[in-house]
Amino acid sequence: MTEAPTSRLSDATALPKVDRDLRHLMDAFAEVLHEIGEGELARRLPWPAENGAPIALDAPGVNDWPQDLDDPLTERAVEARSIAFQLLHQAEENALAQSRRQVESEGALDADSGSWEYVLSRLAADGWSEAEIAAALVEVHVEPVLTAHPTEAKRASVLHHHRAIYRLLVDAENQMWTPGERASLREDMKAALERLWRTGEILLEKPTVAGELGIVLHFLGDVFPATLPWLDRRLLTAWQRVGFDPASLDEATRRPRLSFGNWVGGDRDGHPLVTPEVTARTLESLATRALDNLRAALARLAAGLSLSVSRQAVPEALSHRLDALAEALGEAAPPALARNRDEPWRQLLNLMIAALPDPLGPPAPGRYRTADALLADLDLLSQTLKEIGAERLARRDVTPVRRQVATFGFHLAALDIRQNSAFHDRALADLLTAGGIDGADYADWPMDRRRQMLDRELASPRPFIHDGRRAGPHAEAVIGALAVVAQRLETHGPAGLGALIVSMTRDVADLLAVYLLAREAGLLAFGEDGAACPLPVVPLFETIEDLAHSPAILDAFLAHPVTRASLARQQRQSGAPRPSQQVMIGYSDSGKDGGLVASQWGLHQAQAAMVEVAERHGVTLRFFHGRGGTISRGSGPTHRFVRAQPPGAIDGALRLTEQGETISQKYANVVTAAHNLELLTAGTLNATLRGRRASRAAHPLAPIMARLAETSRTRYRQLLETPGFMDFYAQATPIDVIEASRIGSRPARRTGKRTMEDLRAIPWVFAWSQARFLVSAWYGVGSALLDLLDDDPETFERLATCKRDADWPPLHYLISNAATGWATADPAIMQRYAGLVGDPVTRQRLLDPILDEYERTRHGLEAIYQGPLADTRPRVHHVLALRGPALEPIHQRQIKLLQAWREAKNNDHADQADALLPPLLQTVNAIAAGLGATG
Repeated sequence: MTEAPTSRLSDATALPKVDRDLRHLMDAFAEVLHEIGEGELARRLPWPAENGAPIALDAPGVNDWPQDLDDPLTERAVEARSIAFQLLHQAEENALAQSRRQVESEGALDADSGSWEYVLSRLAADGWSEAEIAAALVEVHVEPVLTAHPTEAKRASVLHHHRAIYRLLVDAENQMWTPGERASLREDMKAALERLWRTGEILLEKPTVAGELGIVLHFLGDVFPATLPWLDRRLLTAWQRVGFDPASLDEATRRPRLSFGNWVGGDRDGHPLVTPEVTARTLESLATRALDNLRAALARLAAGLSLSVSRQAVPEALSHRLDALAEALGEAAPPALARNRDEPWRQLLNLMIAALPDPLGPPAPGRYRTADALLADLDLLSQTLKEIGAERLARRDVTPVRRQVATFGFHLAALDIRQNSAFHDRALADLLTAGGIDGADYADWPMDRRRQMLDRELASPRPFIHDGRRAGPHAEAVIGALAVVAQRLETHGPAGLGALIVSMTRDVADLLAVYLLAREAGLLAFGEDGAACPLPVVPLFETIEDLAHSPAILDAFLAHPVTRASLARQQRQSGAPRPSQQVMIGYSDSGKDGGLVASQWGLHQAQAAMVEVAERHGVTLRFFHGRGGTISRGSGPTHRFVRAQPPGAIDGALRLTEQGETISQKYANVVTAAHNLELLTAGTLNATLRGRRASRAAHPLAPIMARLAETSRTRYRQLLETPGFMDFYAQATPIDVIEASRIGSRPARRTGKRTMEDLRAIPWVFAWSQARFLVSAWYGVGSALLDLLDDDPETFERLATCKRDADWPPLHYLISNAATGWATADPAIMQRYAGLVGDPVTRQRLLDPILDEYERTRHGLEAIYQGPLADTRPRVHHVLALRGPALEPIHQRQIKLLQAWREAKNNDHADQADALLPPLLQTVNAIAAGLGATG
């Protein structure tokens, strides 16, 4: 599952609200189906109504579906149930949002764990002054990075319909509606549901990168700009309710900084469709949307600031700026000045609109070169309004636009360029060969030989390729992308350009290689201090082994002269007080590699060690968390995730990925988006202040965590290394269907090899989730806990007490996630999928340890929680209990379809296999919707 609701809000308020909203939605959906002639289908919807009774978890006949694989009623029932699961998610989302509003209205400051009120009140109670908190607030910089990994199973048009349904659900909360108006709202809801039903959810064609960018542009261009005022309002309200002076936050520059990143069109790791041309079009699309939004925002501001010279004197600074900007714009100025002649503030805004740059062309005379220049004019606008006593207009009208410019600039989101270190190896082999150097076997060179060559070449500005010669395909792919970046940097500056990220960083040579490739693209600058790169080169440490080596790799990288010169240049560009190095850490591959405990503890230890390395070099470290949408890939309650980071790992800055279906789950609606961004920004402030006072000494239970990590990893690796494991996985999960699906433009495997190493972590987790094994979310936890309990019960009790008292956030986060992952697994369903494994010996060799570890994990977790998890974690139990019975028939159908589909493929009955694939994909969508997660 994705992040289960874990707020401290009252279950007595939220859970009955879920039932009421779900009943409202399901009744409307059933009515629609009856009215369009699908009455038999309506009777098979989950959670049927029975004379106004509460939601039923199951009912006779609801799951009694025809067993014929080609029965059209069953096929449509799966799709209807998929929609029902999504309606349930919206009911839960709205219930939590309304519960938060109710609790806030009742005056409780700390009821919503992780909110601004919770964080600010706790900081004040623990001794931080208002001045200290305000000073730290301006250092906070949160940057969610949107990606389009193949985990979003819904079509773009389907996402649009779901957003409309949620808005109608929220509208229904208003108590002012007359009976007639409420009836009209219900008809609007039914119309939205009918549109959704008639649209269909299956992706008929594999998405393109352009299509994925379109979805991302909706969130970046529509949702997040509309969310900013909500986010500011939440902070300002909390600030006052805690008793702080609101004047402290009057200026937008005194508030936390929010920006966004994007991987769509820049992430080329195993993605051959992300060409240099795609990257160039992506940068243009982002800039075009940013400037369109700014043009509209400035026009709205101009319409409101119709202040006449007949009512107030014109400040001298405003007059001077009007003259200067008009002169700079030349022929473009008179039309802007001709409008609104007696309204100078409006005239200035007309000129500012005319001065916006062309996103596709080179800089033009008089146009803004950077967003900072536009910010300066907005500040002048605000200052002159205050000068005439219109502080309210400055605060209410100008500040929101300023926030938009500061957040999105002229670029909307920073585009990262990511590529795998192995691909860079092949690119360098191409380059060396083209340059007349014997380097075709570069990938086999030892690291010390690589370092010697790289150091030698980085001392020279001479490229390998000149006189129009061509390198091989790998070099041209990498250099082509970097050349696009270099061109954009030259014409528009660094804004909008993110990091150069190296997946699977194994050695410092993998990072230095990027500098050399950048030299070939004209991206590496040579000056008196040698070579320097204007964009950050960022390691991505993913496996358990690479995380263990990360401090030494970072140390060598920060000591290298090209890195030092690059960081100094980047510091000058940003105006930061200290040089800053970004490091990305991967949750997906570390979880796939070593299981949950080893992954989370390895990540924790690596971060703590790298913070010390960076401090020795006088560098600020900015971690970039590559989290996915499931517990196996780093997901979990946002506020708990932030708290679980080691002291110093979040020092003002937090960057993290938002992947696949989590984007629409967390950010589809403004209220929900504001809440999730609030958890990130408030959590970053909390972690920053507390991290500066916290001891860097190891926690007393750290050795026990290391023991749990080692024991659980050993048990997990034993499963993966059991003979026949890949055969079991290939047959007991629908991985082959997922690889054939149309839910993302990226291939499921990096190179197409059918090996464990080549399989991406996303489909790996997706397939286990579909079959309800979820092994990477809990496997090994039980053995580790019971081994400790048997060997040292006193220490185990210390661990359990620490978890129950929530005294150590990393432990609390780990055990809570493991318990949720275990609860989502289902041994009865596992066994049904295991029945698909043809060889009975292989089946039992793998299934027996999985079932045994499932029971061991139950015993271990119940010893921690002091009782059955259904009783000790009622909210999670309620979430799963609503879904479990409704998922049963879909699992049954998927298993039958898998058998038939595989048989048809094995017998070369291509037409039959093709006919079975769409209904199979429907079951994949429905189960993903029911669990709230794919990969």
